[in-house]
Amino acid sequence: MALNIPEIRAQFPALERPAIFFDGPGGTQICQKSLDRMVNYLLECNANHEGAFATSAASDVVLDEAHQAMADFYNAASPEEIVFGNNMTTLTLHISRSISRMWDAGDEIVVTRLDHDANVTPWLLAAEDRGAKVNWVNFDPVTGKLNLDELAEALERKPKFLAVGYASNSLGTINPVKKIIKMAHEVGTMVYVDAVQYAPHGVIDVQNLDADFLVSSPYKYFGPHAGVLYGKKALLEELKAYKVRPASNALPSRYETGTQNHEGIAGVLGAIEYFEWIGEKYGAEYEANFVDDGFSGRVLMLKKAMTAIGAYEQELNQALLSTLGFVPGLTLYGPSDPRKTDERVATFSFRLDGIHPRTVAEKLGERNIYVWDGHYYAINITEQLGLEESGGMVRVGATHYNTIEEIRKLGQALTEIAEGK
Repeated sequence: MALNIPEIRAQFPALERPAIFFDGPGGTQICQKSLDRMVNYLLECNANHEGAFATSAASDVVLDEAHQAMADFYNAASPEEIVFGNNMTTLTLHISRSISRMWDAGDEIVVTRLDHDANVTPWLLAAEDRGAKVNWVNFDPVTGKLNLDELAEALERKPKFLAVGYASNSLGTINPVKKIIKMAHEVGTMVYVDAVQYAPHGVIDVQNLDADFLVSSPYKYFGPHAGVLYGKKALLEELKAYKVRPASNALPSRYETGTQNHEGIAGVLGAIEYFEWIGEKYGAEYEANFVDDGFSGRVLMLKKAMTAIGAYEQELNQALLSTLGFVPGLTLYGPSDPRKTDERVATFSFRLDGIHPRTVAEKLGERNIYVWDGHYYAINITEQLGLEESGGMVRVGATHYNTIEEIRKLGQALTEIAEGK
């Protein structure tokens, strides 16, 4: 059963505003189930951890449920492998200190120019601290794809560590992450995957990927501001956790420093329950894709949900690619082959001839169409494309609550702006 978009949109109170939200790559609107979970937490069980009283016990139940829910979303083997934090950037800066203790002076690591800086600078800083050498992998400025030949050359040097993105937050490119992880593991390289931009759009399965670490931010997939890190249990047990002495040594608590944002974690649980609702309501036709592999319960529902979402977003991908192609003076950066939209998420960056990206964003904003402009923290991309000094690009990102009609209005507005109206 195809997604019922009006019913989907009814799950998001913010969509009642007279606005078109194409700002999803920077943060999506929050679903009602997430809001309900947050409010209920604050009203019914707002307490600190492991107390000898009712609200604390109820709080611990919610936190445990949220860890299990994210384990199901990632298809992790255990909730012990799920670490909550403020956001992906903060989690990565935190865990980089633990991971880099395994590096010695002269060791090599690999980062890419296709990544958000949150999956670059933490590792540059860690390499500087440990005396490690950093090797860079470029991307093709025409296709927007990571240069896998360069990656293979870098891996021939048997680096200790590779940081790579699942999908580009700037160009929309989906990297062949499973293949990349296999290449890295064949030479003994640990892999850290930034899945922030991919998580709203497709199935994540850390066991199938054989990921060492994978991280995302639920505010990019209809929940509150938070970050969630997956790490293989054996690695989390091996690493030194930077924490205060009284804090628990158990997993995952040893990496969840200080008092966490409990209501935010409750909201993440609500976002996963929203996906579960989609899987139950709209995912029946995709069940056969997964039941033979032994999936059941919430894990199965989530896989069905993300497959249904991905199928609808292919329509949005095609519509955006076609619409942007008809705007006069528009230059699109990144993957543009209409036959291969399954190799990208619905995130598109472009320039309009002679018009600064901020001006385009402002003029769209005046028309109640919300987009981003600049480098969106993927600064290596705008630098490699030669666009950083002139304002970067305009970014449009669609999720499954967006519509074909909204894309039509975007195209009309961009054409008017390009024509000086």
